[in-house]
Amino acid sequence: MIYMIHRRLTVLLMTGILVFSLTMTADAQNKEPTAIYSVDTDEKVVALTFDISWGNKYAHPILDVLGEKDVYNATFFLSGPWALKHREIVKRIDDMGFEIGTHGWKHQNYSQHSDEWIRQQVKKSEDALYDITGKRTRLIRTPNGDYNARVVRTLQGMGYQVIQWDTDSLDWMKPGKEKIVERVLSRAHPGDIILLHASDSCPQTQYALPEIIDGLREKGYKFVTVSELLKKGEPQP
Repeated sequence: MIYMIHRRLTVLLMTGILVFSLTMTADAQNKEPTAIYSVDTDEKVVALTFDISWGNKYAHPILDVLGEKDVYNATFFLSGPWALKHREIVKRIDDMGFEIGTHGWKHQNYSQHSDEWIRQQVKKSEDALYDITGKRTRLIRTPNGDYNARVVRTLQGMGYQVIQWDTDSLDWMKPGKEKIVERVLSRAHPGDIILLHASDSCPQTQYALPEIIDGLREKGYKFVTVSELLKKGEPQP
């Protein structure tokens, strides 16, 4: 009798484990792919990221600041046409040891285009950056930060990780140096991806950046590239 009860309990337990396992597997398979906004970690690390799509006025000043502050672990997302037009800046970014990701070709929302159009756009940008640096990009920040599950699935199929941000500096709104600094310092957290720009549309970033770097260091943060950050913990959508 005791044997039969034990056997039934064992069967019930094994059945429960199997059902739980199948449920978890199904949930994982049904989960829609998404972009990465941050990383779950207790380590005080953040990734500074800079988008560039047009202009050449502010890229060099921002690179100057990063060099002066001894920050060489940052990630730049560069559009293909801009890169071909400003090869010397791209080479400087690469020579300084910064990580380079792609920002696509045409600055249009990917969710409004077909999978094939997306592939063509990303491949053109990838080839342009490879022509300049000799390195293949594997990180992408989509134009305007626009994406949906289909876009992410298409890009992942090309071997890309789609990178967003958790802290938007709002430097593109030109709110003033002080507000850019305050926004970043008040919102930054361990595993954060911080959005900044080095395009001509964001003239205040170069002035805010020194205080951002100093402020984050005072809070105990270290700077890493996006790829380095992804090794620190579980990526967060």
